Amino acid sequence: MDSAASSGVPFGLSTIGQVAVTVSDVDRATAFYRDKLGMKLLFQVPNMAFFDCGGVRLMVSGGERSGETYSSVIYFKVADIEEAHRELAARGVTFEREPHMVARLADHELWMAFLRDPDRNLLAVMCERKPTPPVAA
Repeated sequence: MDSAASSGVPFGLSTIGQVAVTVSDVDRATAFYRDKLGMKLLFQVPNMAFFDCGGVRLMVSGGERSGETYSSVIYFKVADIEEAHRELAARGVTFEREPHMVARLADHELWMAFLRDPDRNLLAVMCERKPTPPVAA
């Protein structure tokens, strides 16, 4: 019997161990994620490269069959979205649009900016920050 069942806690998925993105050219994608996005390359094997994303592994790999692609949106947390936008743009990353507020919540604002890798997979940088005080009229 597993520990969740024995503790009375219902089983549920929670921790992400790895995210996989299918790309058309692993070497080109590896250079983009490593050199433009500044991600730490853990290791590379034929047709696959693995990066560390704060304890979660990102795997970029070629498809099993020609033309095969699967994708998810990967959201990278950053402390300062404007700084991340400036730094990545200086490295040649093209954004879909400037950083913008997506939601104003009770205790923070959620800001995002979207970009694409060389295979047009959608990526985002996201930042949760303290609400900006309302401007007095």
